[in-house]
Amino acid sequence: MLCRIANAISNIESSTSLEGALREALGNGVPPVDILEKGLRKGLQQLGAKYEAGEYFLSELLYGASMIDQAMKLIGPSLKAEKLGTRGLIVLGTVRGDIHDIGKNIFRLIAEASGFEVDDLGVDVPPERFLEKIVQKMPAVLGLSSLLTTTMPEMKRTVGALRKAGVRDKVKVLLGGNSVTEVFGEEVGADAVALDAVQGVDLCRGWVGE
Repeated sequence: MLCRIANAISNIESSTSLEGALREALGNGVPPVDILEKGLRKGLQQLGAKYEAGEYFLSELLYGASMIDQAMKLIGPSLKAEKLGTRGLIVLGTVRGDIHDIGKNIFRLIAEASGFEVDDLGVDVPPERFLEKIVQKMPAVLGLSSLLTTTMPEMKRTVGALRKAGVRDKVKVLLGGNSVTEVFGEEVGADAVALDAVQGVDLCRGWVGE
């Protein structure tokens, strides 16, 4: 069933086909988190690989993204139903210069399903905006997302802004996105780099004592 979901996305099938696969998975008790990571995310990775290889063009990539958005609306209630209280606040956003948000949105859904409150600032967020939220709300975690290598310096600028304001040691900084590596995370002074959404949420759970 999960392969069917992934294939529906990577092969750019109809939205009806994807919806049918999602409903079948939910009806058979497949955990929503597995649907996200092993179905939707895997399909998106395969689609991205086809795009990079020149097999797909921008129109196919955008259509695939719209399929992910529709899927999230369908499985969202199931994710929220698994909430077990509030574990802490995560401030989240895609850094300045980058408007990609699919991976960020998947992380947000899984984090909310795991009991976190998430303040999602959206995309193209400047360091000053992140800092403002940290000072106002003092969250447990700041999540910074970047897909483009050209926007990675914005992560460094954001961490630097926190350090300059004297609040860096008051929040855990988590980096995520296809452009980010563990080596880069160490260079900018982040606490961790998440290779996928589930790992990212697991890191957050560990930081809040679970």
